[in-house]
Amino acid sequence: GERVRVRVRGEREREREREERERERRERERRERERERERDREREREREERERERVIERDREREREREREREIEREREREREREREREREIEEGREREREEEGREGGREGGREGEREGGREGGRVGGREGGREGGREGERESESEREREREREREREGERERERER
Repeated sequence: GERVRVRVRGEREREREREERERERRERERRERERERERDREREREREERERERVIERDREREREREREREIEREREREREREREREREIEEGREREREEEGREGGREGGREGEREGGREGGRVGGREGGREGGREGERESESEREREREREREREGERERERER
């Protein structure tokens, strides 16, 4: 009977050791799975972080792009302003020329009148020719101013449409 007990005890001992090893193996696997899940979560956090960074960077890039476009638009506006300034200067030059031509026409009429009818005729002719030349120059500069106002209204309309866009 002694040998049987020893064999039984030996088998129970081995059974316990087998169960112990089995528990340890399951425990190791459980810890390994836990670490794996933790690594996955970590990778996921990193991925999300990179994604947020990309989104932020994309927004910044868009903002820089909009700023560049605004700068270009401001530059265009300055260019248009310079263009208008040049047109005004040219226009003023033309107006001075027309006024000068009017005065010149007056003087010419005066000389003409002088030759035609002596001093009296000259004075009358001078006044007449002066008025005529003056009116001539006035009419020209008036219609020119009218055209300028028309152009200004068109430009204003253009700017209005530009703002609406």
